[in-house]
Amino acid sequence: MAYNEMFQYSIISALMDGVASHGPPVARILEHGDHGLGTFQNMNGEMIVLDGQVYQMKADGSVVHIKPTDTITPFATVTRFKPTEQRRATVVGKAGLEALLTGLFPNAKNHFLAVRMDGVFRKVNVRTAGGQTKPREGMVDVCARQTVHTFAGVKGTIVGFRCPQYVMGINVAGDHFHFIAEDRQRGGHILEFETEGDVDITAAQMSNFHLELPTEDDEFNDAELKLQAQGIKAVEG
Repeated sequence: MAYNEMFQYSIISALMDGVASHGPPVARILEHGDHGLGTFQNMNGEMIVLDGQVYQMKADGSVVHIKPTDTITPFATVTRFKPTEQRRATVVGKAGLEALLTGLFPNAKNHFLAVRMDGVFRKVNVRTAGGQTKPREGMVDVCARQTVHTFAGVKGTIVGFRCPQYVMGINVAGDHFHFIAEDRQRGGHILEFETEGDVDITAAQMSNFHLELPTEDDEFNDAELKLQAQGIKAVEG
């Protein structure tokens, strides 16, 4: 796949309906990109793909380096990341990053962005889902048991995407980021953050979007897959 083309396996509405038992090996996802987000079988933790390496961020805030041939994913989004814009800036919160990205890409409201931030963070608030307790348990119920952690004065990397509003239900509309510490021992889904001075922000606009849907998957075929916009905002906000 060319640089800065977005590849996605399955859709976020499938996770909302609890479709998380099956999927391809993570190794096959890596054929399409080296930068991304996702989850693992039964929604057991958060996935971050950084420089082609895959990490599982667990409910206790810890991180495991994953062997991609041994693990499957029911949902993932990746790209071969090649930044087209870069800045050094102090960023106060998700709102500050949203404004910065909009300034860097003023004509990209209806396009996708791939984003990376590297530096020291004054604080990072993350959450991590611990996984389904039964088949077809939806993501709202899974995330009701999520754990929240705050990391202070930590050096690390934020990886993620901005998706346009019209893909809500296919992906998460808006900004969606995961964090991993430089020591690869802590991480999770970003709830809020603040940098400690300037950090390096790199990003690229993406105009090509490739979607692969599950096949021969009874869970996916039986799911209603109706848009649950408020539920998605609640669990991914």
